[in-house]
Amino acid sequence: MKKLLFLSIALLSLASCSNDDDNKVEIPTVGETLKTSVGGPNQPNQLYLDLSAAETKSVNRASWDLGFSSGSDFRVIINGSLKMAVKKLATSDITLSQVADASVAVGGGTTLSNNGFVDNPTGVLTGAGAGIGTAIAEISATDADNKVYLVNLGFAVSTTQPAVGSVSVDGDARGWKKVRILRSGNGYKIQYADLTSTTFTEKTIAKDAAYNFSFFSLTTGNAVSVEPEKAKWDLNFTTFTNYLPSVDAENKPIEVTYGYSDFIVSNAKGGTQVYQVLTSVKTYEAFAKADVVEANFTVSATDQRVIGAGWRNGGGPTSLPSIRTDRFYVVKDAAGNYYKVKFLAMTNDAGLRGNTTLEYAILK
Repeated sequence: MKKLLFLSIALLSLASCSNDDDNKVEIPTVGETLKTSVGGPNQPNQLYLDLSAAETKSVNRASWDLGFSSGSDFRVIINGSLKMAVKKLATSDITLSQVADASVAVGGGTTLSNNGFVDNPTGVLTGAGAGIGTAIAEISATDADNKVYLVNLGFAVSTTQPAVGSVSVDGDARGWKKVRILRSGNGYKIQYADLTSTTFTEKTIAKDAAYNFSFFSLTTGNAVSVEPEKAKWDLNFTTFTNYLPSVDAENKPIEVTYGYSDFIVSNAKGGTQVYQVLTSVKTYEAFAKADVVEANFTVSATDQRVIGAGWRNGGGPTSLPSIRTDRFYVVKDAAGNYYKVKFLAMTNDAGLRGNTTLEYAILK
């Protein structure tokens, strides 16, 4: 018989803060059903799921702004869940006054991906800009090469209650900062200020090899705990800045930046791999470990969006989003465990979005 876990936000937080064995669940081969939540239709939280332990961690998505890579490179990500955007300036002098630039933004149908204002949504950090790699260039060992960035802090979490089945994720604009990042030994040094300020605040940020990133809030000026250790999560439920195919005025194909709700990314940097299976090929119930095709995991090594928004229908003017029942996913975690995962619902019993039910089973 399947065991049901009803996980409120409070319980999710408790589970993430404890190492007690009582919070860990042995995943039976017959399956585990989880009711997870990112906080309802305003989707205020990012939720990290560890399949092997059936544990989650939930963090407010407005609690951080920048993530500093713990890898051998020196890369910095921005918080795409808030629709943050950045633009490199010509100067390396952060004491110079700057002005906001409304074009440095996400969405609107005209913000081209190759402007390079946001991180590449694949999650691959390397690249030379123009929409490839991180929006902030790799931090140079030569201080003079590290330019100031104009930073659009995106939007606060909305507090507007939407119609049942809809979402309201963008609140008030969070304003602007100017930021310059340098190396500090094997870590980072960040300088930041309001746009017109002639002085700045400086903080150092260390790398921690147990995590993908060290996170920092420009609002509080403090380091922030966001992701679990990189070996202790597989999937992240979040709002997300993506690239969306479109066409220009001459009907030529382009990509624009676009904000998604109900998005799921995999922990590619931590070694999680995933691929999609259509039920026309094999049903979820019949799928066994012998059916796993290792080659199908290849895409997820360089793209964290294999699940993305593909697990649901987007809805339209006369319909609400809904679960796609014609597919499920195979997930391989960093320890080499295999799981099959299918989504059962994207609302709670009251019809409120931001509440996802999924079923998964370990493949042995």
